[in-house]
Amino acid sequence: MSEPHDDRRLPAHRQWLLFALGWVCFGLGVLGAVLPVLPTTPFMLLALWAFSASSPRFHNWLYHHRVFGPPLQRWRTGRVIPLAVKVVALTSMAASLAWVGLGTQAPWYALPAMAAVMGFGAIFILRHPSRLAPPP
Repeated sequence: MSEPHDDRRLPAHRQWLLFALGWVCFGLGVLGAVLPVLPTTPFMLLALWAFSASSPRFHNWLYHHRVFGPPLQRWRTGRVIPLAVKVVALTSMAASLAWVGLGTQAPWYALPAMAAVMGFGAIFILRHPSRLAPPP
C-alpha cells in the first residue's frame, strides 16, 4: 500500500467515490471478520487503498487500527499471510469444493471451474511468507 495521497490531486467527485468505496470495503471486511464465507483482508486492503487516495485521516486510522492495522502493516512490509489465515483459507476452499462436488447437483462445469479458481487462490496464498523475515 502506498502512503496517503495529497487529496488535492483528485477531483472532488473521484475523492468522494473513493471515500465511499473505502467505507463499503471496510464494512464488507468487518462482516468478513464474523462470517466465515466472506474474506476480511482483501476488503481491508481495498479500503486502505481507497482511503489512501481520498482521506489521509481514515487511511491512518485504518492502518493503525487496533484490530485491522497489524495484518495490513504485515502485508505492506512483507506481503505476509499468517499461517493460521492460510490454514483457514485452504481448509475453507477444500471444504467448499467437497461440498459442491458431493453435496449438490451443480452443473458439470461448476466443479472444474471452482477447482481452477481455488487453485489459483491457493497458489497465491502459498507463495507468500507466513511471517516477516528477520531484519539483516
